[in-house]
Amino acid sequence: MKSELVRISPINRTDYRELISTVSERVWPEFMYHDPVAADHWDGLFEDFADYQFAFLGQGTAEVVGIANSVPLAWDGPVEALPDEGWDWALRQSAGDLGEELEPNTLCAIQISVHPDHQRQGLSTILLEEMLRLAKEKGMTRLVAPVRPSLKHRYPLAPMERYVQWRNDDGSPFDPWLKVHLRRGGRIVKVCHQAMKITGSIQEWESWTGMRFPESGNHVVPGALTPVEMDLKNDLGVYLEPNVWMLHELPAG
Repeated sequence: MKSELVRISPINRTDYRELISTVSERVWPEFMYHDPVAADHWDGLFEDFADYQFAFLGQGTAEVVGIANSVPLAWDGPVEALPDEGWDWALRQSAGDLGEELEPNTLCAIQISVHPDHQRQGLSTILLEEMLRLAKEKGMTRLVAPVRPSLKHRYPLAPMERYVQWRNDDGSPFDPWLKVHLRRGGRIVKVCHQAMKITGSIQEWESWTGMRFPESGNHVVPGALTPVEMDLKNDLGVYLEPNVWMLHELPAG
């Protein structure tokens, strides 16, 4: 399968961001585009860390079938101390490390996404393996990832701590994306409970979701991994997305 793919990056394609948008628009719910940390730092992925972003085209086509984003970190702490803010923390930390000219030793995955028309073909594994290869090429000692389990949105009421323990009848992990990481040698470190924080007015949330919120309280929203808390009195909706910190140790040499 990999031999049939063409690797591209912002370095060799000036239209890279336009190309990958065809995947992002299909896989992410609208509200995910309104994380203020991402708004502040997303451009930096392609300007400051261009060599850490890549995608695959189908051979002989201009169609992007999968994309991967990552950032380098200077992180010397124990992985058990990785912050609860997960995704948001990684974006801020990478920008801060760059500003202080710190030498990175850890690669942090920000996104691995497969076009819906090309899922269940092993592409997520290929993208992860390429990211691991890139991390080793860059001299990193480990890859960490605040993973967004791919089926968790179907079970928004289940606590993430319980969800990650679910198993299929054959004993394999219930969640396909967690399974990919574990099969490639990763291990679950812990849940990061506030990997993303997205806030908006009630009207904004209604626009993002196509739903109405007639009363305050927790509401199940399509695509969200946990309910969104709506406060009509203060005209505020708050979504705290839990992810799962995964670790891949990289062999030296």
